[in-house]
Amino acid sequence: MGRPVLITGASSGIGYELATVCAANQHDLILIARREERLKDLKGKLESAHGVQVWTYQGDLTDPPTRQQFFEWTQGLGQTLYALVNNAGFGDVVTFTQSDWDKQEAMLQLNVVALTHLTRLFLPAMVEQKQGRILNVASTAAFLPGPYMAVYYATKAYVLSFTSAISGELDGTGVTATTLCPGPTASEFQERADMGEAKMVKGRKLPTAAEVAAYGYKAMMEGEAVAVHGFSNKLLSFATRFLPRKQLANVARDLQKPD
Repeated sequence: MGRPVLITGASSGIGYELATVCAANQHDLILIARREERLKDLKGKLESAHGVQVWTYQGDLTDPPTRQQFFEWTQGLGQTLYALVNNAGFGDVVTFTQSDWDKQEAMLQLNVVALTHLTRLFLPAMVEQKQGRILNVASTAAFLPGPYMAVYYATKAYVLSFTSAISGELDGTGVTATTLCPGPTASEFQERADMGEAKMVKGRKLPTAAEVAAYGYKAMMEGEAVAVHGFSNKLLSFATRFLPRKQLANVARDLQKPD
């Protein structure tokens, strides 16, 4: 096999489905997540179903030494990475004044610092080989401020801005950087973020993680700069260009606030 893809946060949700769609397209995989048993189960499933090779690494990417150790471990595999998918991330529905700081700090480390650090570690080799793909998973949250998820929305705005910037730097190198911006998706993310009672989720039929992953993989391979999944989400991202920030915050607050 060839053209290995590295995916963070691969044990569930969109990351799990991205691993599945990459394997179906005959990519070998390097997967990292905190839940080792889930990674092992996914490795067995993908190798059996698609005949690809899968390497797994159990680790917490909020920890800077772990990121460096993981990078050094990947170098020992003797694989030339084709694509890096920074999918790992989480959110939390809570007013900022009542939030747990340790959780907010871990969110910043994972959603922002780890994503940036891993991109810095793996991107130079892609530029040197004159081919490669970066897929950074953001959210429609990137387009507006988000009361009750203030830190999460801010982290995704960073991901969009950062990825768009390096996309511009990479013109002509053979490497592309794509920001994937899904809206609310049926996955474990909603449960972990305690979003079940939010108006944007409660009672709605949400797109599946598999649908989002298929869309994201296609956008990555085609080198799109920004990929917003779903027609209504595209309208939202477009509308945010014209509405005042205060009004956007009020809209997000009403959608985010639990009933």
